[in-house]
Amino acid sequence: MTEKTDKMITIFLVGITFILITATALIYSEDGFIIVPLYVSLAIMLLQSKANRYAFLLGGINSLLYAGVYAYTGLYAMAAYAALVSCPLQLVTFLNWSKRPYGNATVFKKLSLKNKVILFASFVVLWLLMWAFFSLFHSAYLLFDNTVTLLGIASTVLCALSFVDYAYLQIAGVGISIVLYSQMLHTKPIQITYLIYSVYALVCSVKALGKMNRLYIEQKTEESEAAA
Repeated sequence: MTEKTDKMITIFLVGITFILITATALIYSEDGFIIVPLYVSLAIMLLQSKANRYAFLLGGINSLLYAGVYAYTGLYAMAAYAALVSCPLQLVTFLNWSKRPYGNATVFKKLSLKNKVILFASFVVLWLLMWAFFSLFHSAYLLFDNTVTLLGIASTVLCALSFVDYAYLQIAGVGISIVLYSQMLHTKPIQITYLIYSVYALVCSVKALGKMNRLYIEQKTEESEAAA
């Protein structure tokens, strides 16, 4: 795919997503204010698809808007994550990536097998602890809410540390979000705006993974040539 073709597809994707979110928000205007962070996220995910570190500066600020929306819709775990984890960690990510810049991105690394095992074990333990705590709020969406939240935490931490692996968790989290928002449609129709955005975010996340893997290979090649 040429750069021009990719740019045209990206413009079309952003445009159609914006139109669909706006149209569905007008139909379900009762809770229309909850889509405000989505408009900001269109730009954020576009930057992320290009592995641009400025996405995290904007994303950190936008997380506070999401926290309010999640609390309003009963997604308490995701609300706590957005305000207490996503916001500060995205700002930390921007600062860390800026310390080792590589164009608009950063110098990437990958997890070892041992670290992957530790990450998986920690995920299981934390998931059970979160289930025990947030079950007190009697949310109807606890299973997916918990899983998306913890995947978000893990991917945000790995991202802050410049690990390419964060993108795999992000893709998984967005995929589960699509299922979550689909389930919420019968009681909260306005969530169709978040469903539409999640499909867009999934495409951007896949593109981000491809971009970061290419940059990682490029960086390793340059390191090898410099050492030779």
